[in-house]
Amino acid sequence: MMSPLHQAALNHPDAIAIESSHKAVNPSITTGNKTCNNTCPTTRVSYAQLSGLVHCVVQQLQSQGVKHGDIVACVSHNNIDMICLYWACIDAGWIFLPLSPRLADVQINQLIKRFDLQWLWTDNVSRKTAIEIANWLDIELPQKVDQLINQAVEISPHQASNIILTSGSSGTPKAAVHCLINHLSSAKGAATFIALAPSDAWLLSLPLFHIGGLAIIHRCTLAGACIVLRDPALTLAEQLTSSHITHVSLVPTQAIQILQQHPAAFTNVSALLLGGGAIEPALIDALQHLHINAYTSYGMTEMSSQITTAKANLLGHHGCPLPSRQLRLKDGVIWVKGECLFLGYLTDQGLSLPLDDQGWFCTHDKGLLDPEGQLSILGRMDNMFICGGENIHPEQLEAVLLTHPNVAQAIVFALDDTIFGHLPAAIIDYCVADNSTNAIELETVNANPVDFETVNMEAVDLKTVDLRAIDVDNINLQLSQLVESTLARFKRPRQFFGWPKDVVTSGLKVPRKSIINAIQTQIDAAKIAP
Repeated sequence: MMSPLHQAALNHPDAIAIESSHKAVNPSITTGNKTCNNTCPTTRVSYAQLSGLVHCVVQQLQSQGVKHGDIVACVSHNNIDMICLYWACIDAGWIFLPLSPRLADVQINQLIKRFDLQWLWTDNVSRKTAIEIANWLDIELPQKVDQLINQAVEISPHQASNIILTSGSSGTPKAAVHCLINHLSSAKGAATFIALAPSDAWLLSLPLFHIGGLAIIHRCTLAGACIVLRDPALTLAEQLTSSHITHVSLVPTQAIQILQQHPAAFTNVSALLLGGGAIEPALIDALQHLHINAYTSYGMTEMSSQITTAKANLLGHHGCPLPSRQLRLKDGVIWVKGECLFLGYLTDQGLSLPLDDQGWFCTHDKGLLDPEGQLSILGRMDNMFICGGENIHPEQLEAVLLTHPNVAQAIVFALDDTIFGHLPAAIIDYCVADNSTNAIELETVNANPVDFETVNMEAVDLKTVDLRAIDVDNINLQLSQLVESTLARFKRPRQFFGWPKDVVTSGLKVPRKSIINAIQTQIDAAKIAP
């Protein structure tokens, strides 16, 4: 088959594929007079131009020695070069491995050794001094773009095309390997619920090292729609207001901030996809009041992003499985399969795909299905613990803690107890409450979505401050009163710990185990305290 990119170039040659307000990659693909703060021109790349750029990148990297089947790693924020590199990997049969630029040099070096990486590209020259890679790749997009779409080669859509590191929220990140068919099946299924046309534009608010970012790339390419890169000079509200963006993926915190600061920013948005689990009723009411089409989804890296999707609702469910996905419950645990299911995890022994004898993959998420087949999420199976014979799902307790205006993030975990076996405790990321008056009253803020997919934690401004600036003891007292009035006694956290500093994440979700391990000294001290 032909690459979806080159097919889009044939079907929609003049349609804009990418719009960016970063410094233009070259003058030939810069159109229009729009500027960003009078400094950055808007760069618009058509699908025909993008097809030609990708062809040039393939030639450049082949001349540098990259061969079919090689892993091509990159460390970069989203930009046109990176998108070209991804599609070049599709054309040439390379395996695209995007790494978070937030990773420290030592972490990247560990990944290089772990996966025996030989090729790496970055747009940050300063990082080349400390990263230990055998071969640095150079990409230089040409000044003149030849539209060489008729020279597109045949590709094998079932071979490995990319690696995405899972969040590592419950342990060491795993390397999930996908093929192009996984992504195309995901995009086609998503389009049956959230329509996308060549005249539409989706804001690429999720990084390409996250499955949600790649999902946006494929959805737009199949539809011939425009991918709009985030403008770092503008807030989300400003960019939504000043552009023609019709589709956007956000976490609830971002949506709340926009509604508080500039509710008119959503005027031209026809679809708002909210990721991260439960959505506060106040947010849903506000979005409905403004007639904003908001959707919620449940997904995961291993299933190429979305599994279920629904209109944002007060019942808290995430809808039914989309086409090309199958879902069932076994003892309350969610199992999935279908064309979106990844090829497996990359290990020292090769690909490992843990399936049962009927081909089902265990998500390790606990869920419920209503009579209409709509899915509600209870939490992670491996996060659950037992207190006095009762099952406790930390995510449910965290949702309650997050309703407090001074709580930015919360992690509930188990403390050993001689009588009950375990007792709940919580790690709190304290923040300054926003008490400003708003046109729409939002009583609660869900600043830390439940541990599920399509969560752009990098883009969330949580206003975390020095603990000396707020009254932690008073907030803890209020939290104790909150859980006492809301939760059954066995579910109430008995102790509150402060959020550790300097915990680096490799993905977008909170690394639960790393956070807990970082305060282990405090936990041990609490155990022996009188």
